[in-house]
Amino acid sequence: MYEEYSSQEFEEKYTYSGNLGAFWTPEKTTFRLWAPTAEAVSIRLYRSGDPGADDLLAQLRMQPDVCGTWTAERVGNLNGIYYTYVVTVDGQTREVCDPYARTTGVNGCRGMILDLSSVNPPQWDADADPHAGKSITDAVIYELHVRDLSSDPSAHIAHKGKFLGLTETGTKTRGGHPTGLDHIKALGVTHVHLLPMYDFGFTDESQPHPQYNWGYDPVNYNVPEGSYATDPFHGAVRVAEVKRMVKALHDNGLSVVMDVVYNHVYDAGTFCFNQIVPGYFSRINSKGEYSNGSSCGNDTASERSMVRKYIVDSVCYWADEYHMDGFRFDIASLLDTVTINEIMAAVHRKHPNVIFYGEGWDMKTELTKPGVQLAEQTNSALVPGFGFFSDTIRDLLRGSTFDSTAPGFIAGAVVPKEALEACFMGMPSWAAQPDQCVNYASCHDNTTLFDRIALTAPSAPVVTRIRMNNLAAAFYMLSQGVPFLQAGEEMLRTKPGKHGGFDDNSYRSPDSVNSLKWATLDKPEYQDVLSYYKGLIAFRKAHGALRLSTREEVQYHVHPVYCENEHCVAFHIDEPEGEIFAVFNADTQPVPIALPDGHWNVNIRDGRAG
Repeated sequence: MYEEYSSQEFEEKYTYSGNLGAFWTPEKTTFRLWAPTAEAVSIRLYRSGDPGADDLLAQLRMQPDVCGTWTAERVGNLNGIYYTYVVTVDGQTREVCDPYARTTGVNGCRGMILDLSSVNPPQWDADADPHAGKSITDAVIYELHVRDLSSDPSAHIAHKGKFLGLTETGTKTRGGHPTGLDHIKALGVTHVHLLPMYDFGFTDESQPHPQYNWGYDPVNYNVPEGSYATDPFHGAVRVAEVKRMVKALHDNGLSVVMDVVYNHVYDAGTFCFNQIVPGYFSRINSKGEYSNGSSCGNDTASERSMVRKYIVDSVCYWADEYHMDGFRFDIASLLDTVTINEIMAAVHRKHPNVIFYGEGWDMKTELTKPGVQLAEQTNSALVPGFGFFSDTIRDLLRGSTFDSTAPGFIAGAVVPKEALEACFMGMPSWAAQPDQCVNYASCHDNTTLFDRIALTAPSAPVVTRIRMNNLAAAFYMLSQGVPFLQAGEEMLRTKPGKHGGFDDNSYRSPDSVNSLKWATLDKPEYQDVLSYYKGLIAFRKAHGALRLSTREEVQYHVHPVYCENEHCVAFHIDEPEGEIFAVFNADTQPVPIALPDGHWNVNIRDGRAG
């Protein structure tokens, strides 16, 4: 059965290119669902979004239409009404949420019909990406979990753990240092990358203090997460509050990147698409087993035409309706290159400045069609314009991810200089172009940078660990490509383990582990690190020669300089307004190096930048 879904005959007969979902006007609402294997489909209309409420208003029969779709129409204004589909396949009837639902009630069980424009914030039509017209290499990306920003009491943010926490200004620590949005703005980053904020599983939205989760458990792809809204029971609230959040970030000069997870779903068996067309959305082999390259129980069959359409439609929807300025793809390497390229082309037709990047790890998956190319790092040339996280630069700087105590360059390990130089130039072995390199030393995965340094240099005093931290930051921040940092790295973020040590996988750890500890900014040594990061970012922004996009430009302007010391690398960078000489010394002693003739100003040195 599952093999049939990938056959040419099935694709030609049932691929539908039109709009799907519920389409509201004041006069009527039109529904269209793709369900080619269904024997019967109907719509249930409800007064509320609570799946436990006995408040059925009506049930409408849908009629079969072209390419395996089913349609129905209801006259009257259904704004604010909730709905589900009742689908019968092989004699089994299931009630499911619409895969194309734009919002839902609590816990994503019932879709909601909504006049989306009715919840737009003031001046929404004039809202725009504050960095439109810039290259991705002009970006400095700040990775943030919605809840982490505001959950600690020291943030003094009223809307703790909510979308609206990102709209508050004027918040400070007891010592008077900015927190939340004001802190991010002052740091100088250009883009805020938000960990998953669509409707995800595991977290019970009905609880006043729901469980913590990173959110890599997709349930409803086109619906904002209810636990981050002030009212998860009313579907309009979450939509309104995401838009207010995006508007506030844009008004403060910050672009917004959305973390998306199309490579797997929370539960493949109960996922609405697979309930409607059994098994279609997922890669399932001839034995009926789910492929599990994601290590999350299932892999998405992006190579199938209607899965591809669904993903493209979803990304376009977030760009159109919520004004998203970028998308980070979780395990992009489980998606095929055709899908990735179609996504970028479709979005760029209306929003040419939206940026795209993701994880390109080599993951094993069981494809449903032959000849499919996956969006892996090594296939970067097949997806031009799509960036990949550089685990190469990460591991060279801090040590192998697969050995938590193995030191990297910053902790005194001898690493291959040629590889380190290639990373600085945005040209690791897998990268087709520098603008495809997302350079970083920490993200939400694994230990924080400062925790990793504690593991690899346990006997080093704190002042030395801070120097190692700053060396890593300087290297990736000044490298060609796209600099990326985990929220809190600029204030030596740490995640304590439950039984000592450090939490290297805090995806469901409590706020006490994951929250940003703003009170640390009241200590001088933390302010010094923050000032250093601000200086690095400002220096990068001030020098176009650090933000080149092509190999040809880099090879013309950036030149490695020989350094005899095995713990030191150096570079000479030409730019129209002058020259930059960058030396990265991981040795415990000063290293002599000859500068070209001329008058040189020291901009970055020993924890001072700018």
